[in-house]
Amino acid sequence: MAHSYGNEQQAPVVPLGSNKGGPHGLGDPDDRRLRKVEIEVLIPKIMRERAKTEKCVAEVKAFEDCCKDAGLFMVAKCQAPNDALKACSLRWYQNEQFKQECTEIYLEERKLFRETGLPKKFRK
Repeated sequence: MAHSYGNEQQAPVVPLGSNKGGPHGLGDPDDRRLRKVEIEVLIPKIMRERAKTEKCVAEVKAFEDCCKDAGLFMVAKCQAPNDALKACSLRWYQNEQFKQECTEIYLEERKLFRETGLPKKFRK
């Protein structure tokens, strides 16, 4: 149990978290530290989307076409295109330069959010 002395005043200590402060209280726009959820969830999401739309376009198209043609039997018939898509995606997930590019994209988006207070979908 802590003792309090009559003439001793203690100011309340409110620690600033990594996502406090900044122009809108959303964090310092120039802070480049990453939280665990950003490293393990948000950046891999960007990597997955970029791999699908930019890097593995032919594999995605082949898999989609196979699924459309096979109908209900796509699980059995489309294993080869699915394996090719997985291999292409895995190749990009393991590429450190690609991961760094996606991290920079994420950090830039987060910086804009912290500066404006607006999520990407509301910014023009």
